[in-house]
Amino acid sequence: MSGDIALALDAMGGDQAPDMVVRGANLARKRFPNARFIFFGNEAQIAPLLKRMPRLAKVSSIVHTDQVISGEDKPSIALRTGRQSSMRLAINAVHDGRAAGVVSAGNTGALMAMAKFVLKTLPGISRPAIASFFPTMRGESVMLDLGANLQCDAENLMQFAIMGEVFARTVLGTVRPSIGLLNVGSEDLKGHEALREASAMLRELDLPGTFHGFVEGDDIAKGTVDVVVTDGFTGNIALKSIEGTARLYSEFLRATFKSSLLAKIGYLLARPALGALRLRTDPRRYNGAIFLGLNGVTVKSHGGTDAIGFSNAIGVAVDMILHGAIEKIREDFAHITSSAAGTGAQVATLG
Repeated sequence: MSGDIALALDAMGGDQAPDMVVRGANLARKRFPNARFIFFGNEAQIAPLLKRMPRLAKVSSIVHTDQVISGEDKPSIALRTGRQSSMRLAINAVHDGRAAGVVSAGNTGALMAMAKFVLKTLPGISRPAIASFFPTMRGESVMLDLGANLQCDAENLMQFAIMGEVFARTVLGTVRPSIGLLNVGSEDLKGHEALREASAMLRELDLPGTFHGFVEGDDIAKGTVDVVVTDGFTGNIALKSIEGTARLYSEFLRATFKSSLLAKIGYLLARPALGALRLRTDPRRYNGAIFLGLNGVTVKSHGGTDAIGFSNAIGVAVDMILHGAIEKIREDFAHITSSAAGTGAQVATLG
């Protein structure tokens, strides 16, 4: 890292805030020594925590506010009444240029509503999408949308594909990401009209990555493509199903190793391998969903995560900032718009 990167942290968002947020920032400080942090929240609660971490305190400041957005607040109400909340003030810091990105473990709907209102969407993007990455048989893949837009048309899906491709290149380091549209089958005639239209549009685009075509639910875990694109309704269900299945198998495995003396001995023998498996599938490693399409880096941490998970969410924000993800999305859309205009002019001339 060259030069300081300022991050605005919603210190009061999350089940274990502000302790989890401060400890997470301290872990992130060790990974990113050039990062500095602005904590937004109750100073009486934050300051004693920072006092115990002098190295973090040296690169941190506190902006006091008593107002907090709760998990039960409706997005519309939070947007209207939460102007002085820790979440809103942290987003404002990005808009004003005091911070390069914001990280919050607070209310997802409120965070999206506030971030969209304050930061606005990038040119060419009608709706922001929630994107996150997860482990697969081939490595890691990104999926979007995960719940921001329950209904999407072909244009929305095409925009999600472009943004997801940039995410894969910047955060996951995939040189030439492959893109797939989540569908009920891989055949060209499968799926509803919006999916088929989006597929036709993506085949015509000149993207840095490649368009694979349609993928099915089991292709997500296989890692058939690097970017899985879908509407927010389907994406959220798929994500929650994956998380639930992972917890189910963990419980099955735990119960199996407790079932008999021989099984307990087997556990002791398999313990190193199980530790590696636990590390590979630890949800804290993949914590940090990015709101793609906004004119500013906004990362949503899981509300129930711990300091390790929150530090990884900060890491996602830093990666987005360091690799200029916002600028690359803007450039890709400008290139596509220019190409489309050129194609239209050629058609008009031929006519």
